[in-house]
Amino acid sequence: MNAVTSQLVLGIIPLVIGIVLIYWINRRRFNRSNEMGLEGFRSFESKVFTRSLERIGKWIAYALIVIGILFIWSYTQMKKDKEKQQVEVQKPR
Repeated sequence: MNAVTSQLVLGIIPLVIGIVLIYWINRRRFNRSNEMGLEGFRSFESKVFTRSLERIGKWIAYALIVIGILFIWSYTQMKKDKEKQQVEVQKPR
């Protein structure tokens, strides 16, 4: 696997993990809610701990998505540079 392809893989993996993490957190929040749309917790401590953990998880997910997008952007730039070098080599002078 060359450097260009590894950039694409390094971009797709965190992007997918970030999207799945956001989906999982939102689904947990939805499943905790009752008919009135209010979230139900066993105690105050579990509410504070769960909310804090979910907030940190969402920030991590957003960071993973940004990292994935940057790696994919880097992949496209490397691919353009590689194609430009191939065109310059094939051009007769």
